[in-house]
Amino acid sequence: MFMVATRTARKWAQRYRTDGAAGMTDRSSRPHSSPTRTPEHLMRAIVRLRWRHRLGPVQIAGRLGLPASTVHAVLVRCGINRLSRIDRVTGEPLRRYEHDHPGSLIHVDVTKFGNIPDGGGHRFVGRSQGLRNRETTAKRTGRRNHRYEPRPGTSYLHTVIDDHSRVAYIEIHTDEKATTAIGVLRRAVTWFADHNVTVERVLSDNGAAYKSHAWRDTCTQLGITPKRTRPYRPQTNGKIERFHRTLADGWAYARHYTSNTDRHTALPTWLHFYNHHRPHSALGGQPPITRLTNLPGHHT
Repeated sequence: MFMVATRTARKWAQRYRTDGAAGMTDRSSRPHSSPTRTPEHLMRAIVRLRWRHRLGPVQIAGRLGLPASTVHAVLVRCGINRLSRIDRVTGEPLRRYEHDHPGSLIHVDVTKFGNIPDGGGHRFVGRSQGLRNRETTAKRTGRRNHRYEPRPGTSYLHTVIDDHSRVAYIEIHTDEKATTAIGVLRRAVTWFADHNVTVERVLSDNGAAYKSHAWRDTCTQLGITPKRTRPYRPQTNGKIERFHRTLADGWAYARHYTSNTDRHTALPTWLHFYNHHRPHSALGGQPPITRLTNLPGHHT
């Protein structure tokens, strides 16, 4: 009547007689024992080689005398089948974190971009024309080094990222001194406050500006807890490091700028696009601004 095998009908009938309606739920098909499963000590050896030496399944299989398919199955089971999930420095699985509401933690850092000479840089106009443009710009500005070579200079971008929403705030300056960094922090806190976000903590690297007493005192005045990353561990501040790469690809080197002023003028437009329109892979394809859900003031 139900187009199933007699054995199947007998199985379900027996379950109903034994357990009643509760016996009609599906059960796991996993066996009670797996005598041929890879032993625990071999699994540990596979994971150890993966973490410490970043070897692939074939190389690990060769060292341990196992089939590569077995090694791959163990790596998948342990969640380390992709090297992108393993920290390059420690060899351990990446530990990702995210604070639960906007303003709980902001990341601050400084990234540098060489100034663009008049007419464009070598990335777009070629090495020869780029050198000529640098020379023309040096004649106009008079900026040269001790060997009388053109010195276009550097733009320092002070960047601030909210850990939960990934909303970004950026200012362009000519240095990365403590006074400048403190001014950026004050204005960033005000900017976030205008978006109904109260900053509670700030995470920075161990740069001189962020280790200064002035930075500490300013954080105290603003009611913010300052935190710093472990030395030589930029991964701790990885969200803002990844944002710098997005900034370089999407704005700094995205098109041919004919001057440094031209590139600086394009920054606010790109930043608005990033915050309000650009899909973010860590946010389920939504732009960062959609995570600023503090309009009722729940987190203030």
